[in-house]
Amino acid sequence: MGTQLPIILQAKKIKKAFYQPVEVEVLKEINLTVCAGDTVAIMGRSGEGKSTLLQILGTLDNPTSGNLEIDGAPVTAFNKSMLRNKKFGFIFQSFHLLEDYTAIENVLMPARIGRQPAQKGTVVHERACNLLKEVGLHKRLHFNTKLLSGGEKQRVSIARALCNDPDIILADEPSGNLDRQTAKDIHELLLRFVGQFNKTLIVVTHDIELAKLCKYQYRMMDGKLELITRP
Repeated sequence: MGTQLPIILQAKKIKKAFYQPVEVEVLKEINLTVCAGDTVAIMGRSGEGKSTLLQILGTLDNPTSGNLEIDGAPVTAFNKSMLRNKKFGFIFQSFHLLEDYTAIENVLMPARIGRQPAQKGTVVHERACNLLKEVGLHKRLHFNTKLLSGGEKQRVSIARALCNDPDIILADEPSGNLDRQTAKDIHELLLRFVGQFNKTLIVVTHDIELAKLCKYQYRMMDGKLELITRP
């Protein structure tokens, strides 16, 4: 898979089980290798464990067993917070914006969590403004996000995901709450950004049209991951 490019993420024999109220094995020895610049879609029915896998890949959750490496570094309890903040940008179906904050404040939030200088005049602030301009929201910088439409909120989410200049974008049903035309616009914007900024994308989706825009398509079924298309 993309042998000419360095491996940026590798999951080896990832398992995940839940034990309450009854034992359920959600992920069964998942193996996934992703190279820098790859675009990967993971499809499957609801309840198959797609979002659980994405959370583990993004170090938001721990596997029951198995190993995860990010850019060659094994993920441990000691480094996962640092890796998450430096290596990943996240886009969620429900946006997860702070609705009493402005668009620019939301975009700057990852930098502030990472304790970077983010006040007006800093490189980070300028980058956030430019990202909002790129997604077509340069006139909405100081709007509270609760005043924005669903499509505008997801555009803010995309800008926020790129604020820390991460290597990997993880997107969980990024157009699941949007109408068809807005979803199409968001798909095109997301893939354009990934290419423009030379990012790696792993997206969980039910949307076949979004999956088709990705280089690799996988299917989650019965706790296992199957490659269904390759270039």
